[in-house]
Amino acid sequence: MENSEKTEVVLLACGSFNPITNMHLRLFELAKDYMNETGKYRVIKGIISPVGDAYKKKGLISAHHRVIMAELATKNSEWVEVDTWESLQKEWVETAKVLRHHQEKLEAGSCDHQQDSPMLGKPGQKRKWVEQRQDFSQKKLLEPKPKDVPKVKLLCGADLLESFAVPNLWKSEDITQIVEDYGLICITRAGNDAQKFIYESDALWKHRNNIHLVNEWITNDISSTKIRRALRRGQSIRYLVPDLVQEYIEKHDLYSCESEEKNVGVILAPLQSLINQR
Repeated sequence: MENSEKTEVVLLACGSFNPITNMHLRLFELAKDYMNETGKYRVIKGIISPVGDAYKKKGLISAHHRVIMAELATKNSEWVEVDTWESLQKEWVETAKVLRHHQEKLEAGSCDHQQDSPMLGKPGQKRKWVEQRQDFSQKKLLEPKPKDVPKVKLLCGADLLESFAVPNLWKSEDITQIVEDYGLICITRAGNDAQKFIYESDALWKHRNNIHLVNEWITNDISSTKIRRALRRGQSIRYLVPDLVQEYIEKHDLYSCESEEKNVGVILAPLQSLINQR
């Protein structure tokens, strides 16, 4: 299948990235390989979107540091980048809204590209002809979004997929919107029951064709939680995070017993949001 017939995809990973690890970066590579190998998709970009401080997760250090570490981690990547929009919001932003923000940004960029296309007439052509072309271009902008706008899909691990079942953590309408309007690319490990989890959820089962399960055959058990634990105990984290990230953590002494107690006793933003609605 020619590239022109493939759906272009942008992979979006939302999360704490507290700190970003080599495993986070591997998720992008695994998802890209899988999607490209289907022959139906072509991954053109990966976006890391660190959550804002208002998420109030226990041990969550400042978004300023988490963004910088993510930027250092992707410094040499040719296709994965860091976006700061979510991290700069004063209030916590639901994942469905973050997906919508990036999809609308792509659509706006596509319209801008059409609008900026040169429409200069050849020497000797009448101005009226050029004006007609401009009028036509304006009408095109009012038409429904073009089919060739890249599609944003949420990249995640099996833990996020399974978190859909945690009471009050996700709005049911948000789960439906994520899997119906955007889609999931979920990296699973041997032994995970992601397929069974999808089967047991009516919303996920209905849109199962828009959920891509990618097996991680070369297992990697690195997690931000384990990185922070090692740092609290004075143990090495080399080769678990990019070298530049390790250097940044050490330079700013980011993780300690004190930082792990941050937001202790504070209700997580999604749960607080539901309480306020009652």
